[in-house]
Amino acid sequence: GFMRLLTESFVRRWWNRLINIHPSLLPAFRGLATHERVIEYGARFTGCTVHFVRPAMDDGPIIMQAVVPVLADDDANSLAARILLEEHEIYPMAVRAIAESRIEVIDERVIVRGAVSPRGGLINPTLHREIDRQAR
Repeated sequence: GFMRLLTESFVRRWWNRLINIHPSLLPAFRGLATHERVIEYGARFTGCTVHFVRPAMDDGPIIMQAVVPVLADDDANSLAARILLEEHEIYPMAVRAIAESRIEVIDERVIVRGAVSPRGGLINPTLHREIDRQAR
């Protein structure tokens, strides 16, 4: 909720030491009215991103992201509420990883030592036939 752009000289002074959380899967849906734009666009997934701050708005190496489905009956408020729950999970995780010196930025990409990534994919919406087939 800071809602201010920092000056380039300030950001450069604190390079790789300022983090931000944004309620979308950056680089998609930068800026304001994120949830409304996600729904208007018809995206099936969205989420939130913790990233290092760069002079450009909602830009910088991505530390961590969380994904949530966009439900057929979502409005901006219901979507925002689900994303906020994920923000409360990943922001402290990112801070902890930084505090434990597990984060390294190489060529504007973040490497998180000791992290694991999920395997497989998610489909939204999933058709009943596919759910039945997966259950077998």
